[in-house]
Amino acid sequence: AWFDEFDGTSVDTNKWEFMLGDGSAYGIPGWGNNELQYYRTNNATVANGELTITAKKESFGGKAYTSSRLRTLNKGDWTYGRFEMRAKLPSGQGLWPAFWMLSSVPDYGGWAASGEVDIMESKGQNPEKIYNTLHYGGPFPANTFSGSGTFLPAGTAGSFHEYAIEWQRGEIRWYVDDQLVSTQNSWYSTAGPFPAPFDVNFHLLLNFAVGGNFVGNPSDSTVFPATYVIDYVRVYALPVDPPLAQLVFD
Repeated sequence: AWFDEFDGTSVDTNKWEFMLGDGSAYGIPGWGNNELQYYRTNNATVANGELTITAKKESFGGKAYTSSRLRTLNKGDWTYGRFEMRAKLPSGQGLWPAFWMLSSVPDYGGWAASGEVDIMESKGQNPEKIYNTLHYGGPFPANTFSGSGTFLPAGTAGSFHEYAIEWQRGEIRWYVDDQLVSTQNSWYSTAGPFPAPFDVNFHLLLNFAVGGNFVGNPSDSTVFPATYVIDYVRVYALPVDPPLAQLVFD
């Protein structure tokens, strides 16, 4: 349904929009997580069939680090499908790469009432553990989340792996290297009946944060520049309804 193999020489802005700065322009200083980086365009480069997002230790815009954040809002928006990325993750205290989704039509309310799907999050200090999480409920601070983590095979955290979800009506399944690692089919929204909020268009985000509430600050041992390397991002259409006859919707 949609793909980017990163075969060009620069980020395809027909598919991706850069989100710039420290989050203040979007009403979320520190990107809502007390992150330490300033997002720029020149920290995302395309060469040899790969997108590389580089986190650098450099002062810019009042921040001590720079990196990049990309999204497909209004360029790639979907209700249901399979969303996958093949990537190599960075390691180091305070490094936070992510591949995730937000609602393109936040009709259910402010974060996280309109939902968030974390396809892959990683803490650089423990890069073998992959987090897969849903955020939902009401607007902050009445939001909640659910999810689990899985572990990459020992010694492979610095290698390429494929991270994916299959999202159908009433169920989201997480895969690592095509192995099912998590399933969720129970959530809620304060602004609509199940399967809200995960029943409207969402878009993809790719970003590489430095510091923040989830990972903590970098340490003296964290090596910069650090890279988050993405081989491809692909979206496939799936049947609208899940193969789960036991699900009953009110």
